[in-house]
Amino acid sequence: MSTYIPNGKAQRKQMLDVIGVERFEDLLSPIPESVRFKGELDLPAPVSELELVKEFKEFAAVNSSADLICFRGAGAYDHFIPSAIDNILTRSEFFTAYTPYQAEVSQGTLQAIFEYQTMIARLTGCDAANACMYDGASATAEAALMAIRATKKKRVLVSGSLNPRTIDVMHTYIDNGDFEINEVPFGADGLIDLEAARQLAEGGVAALVLQYPNFFGSIEDIQAAANFVHEFKGLLVVTADPIALGVIEAPGKLGADIVVGEGQPMGIAMSYGGPYVGFMATSTKLLRKMPGRIVGRTEDRAGNTGYVLTLQTREQHIRRAKATSNICSNQALMALANVIYLTLAGEDGFVGVAAQCWHKSHYLFDKLLGIDGVTRVFNAPFCREFVVDLPVSAESAALAMEEKGYLAGLPIHGLGEGAMMLTVTEKRTREEIDGFADALSEFIKGVR
Repeated sequence: MSTYIPNGKAQRKQMLDVIGVERFEDLLSPIPESVRFKGELDLPAPVSELELVKEFKEFAAVNSSADLICFRGAGAYDHFIPSAIDNILTRSEFFTAYTPYQAEVSQGTLQAIFEYQTMIARLTGCDAANACMYDGASATAEAALMAIRATKKKRVLVSGSLNPRTIDVMHTYIDNGDFEINEVPFGADGLIDLEAARQLAEGGVAALVLQYPNFFGSIEDIQAAANFVHEFKGLLVVTADPIALGVIEAPGKLGADIVVGEGQPMGIAMSYGGPYVGFMATSTKLLRKMPGRIVGRTEDRAGNTGYVLTLQTREQHIRRAKATSNICSNQALMALANVIYLTLAGEDGFVGVAAQCWHKSHYLFDKLLGIDGVTRVFNAPFCREFVVDLPVSAESAALAMEEKGYLAGLPIHGLGEGAMMLTVTEKRTREEIDGFADALSEFIKGVR
């Protein structure tokens, strides 16, 4: 743990003298008096570092999620993280570096980003990837804006089976511009209703945004969606689960024009929601429309390999009017975690993780359907996430399971009181899955 010592009175006076003011309050003069806080902050009395650490440990002990056996996903997933990842990430040359502004000085960082781009391009089936984005949700919103720039159309279709939090982020990005988001309903199978989308697409659209597998875990027909949106001269944006791509076809090979997603499942802890990392990949023809930066590999005069920022389309690097985005950057440290994870796993290991998620989720699914009153909600194929309808309140079931040591699935209110979405990763053992199913069965019998 690091210790931080604040500036003393003498140091503060020295800084104020250099600035040319007598008091700290003089620095606030541009701020109107009417909006300044003049009271006393409601803060506890100061304590020593020893007491403070003890207090925070007590706060942390209240959280029980670390001890619960996790069957919840919905955008953040409990995958195994090899210990080598943190050991490499916390090396000073990586951990203390910020995003590369004088990039060519940081050859190691640029090489890591280049390897990351290569891996993401292969994983998504696209021609090229950028140096990464803040997270999966913002990457999806940036992809929609990228499609708007590329097609010069102002309307975007969004599948209703997209993660609702991602849809919220898209509205935050897009609603204040002269653009429009239309949500396409999903059908009884949980998949996008392309007939409904056809009606909404009349007049042309910039893009159709689809999740693969979707929010409910169901596997969308990417080829059919691509054929549909291309009819209307729009682009297909797919937000993909990277782990699922180990066992299902890459969206770039099925007609997707832009592929984005959340890299958290690949070596990054859930961490209460961040920091995460978004990925973005696309075709060569759309490369210059992509936000962020792209690292390239070259040679110097002596024939030595060197890495450079080939494209940097942020407002810090080019004229602001030409920037593709002024609020995107690359999460270089988190992207490095993805690189280390994929390197350690290798192709066979990565496919093995995805296959375990597939088989174990289907094993739990079958176990739950064997409980009296539990039914499936959607008939479409799924990967590691699925929705079942319980004969009891999903909220009450989740609370009861927590008391038994399980973090149950997420209640999906829009699908009914008993709807619960569950996730199974490679970390779950047969004993844990059986134990959860038995505990849930016991609870349901007790309530009914």
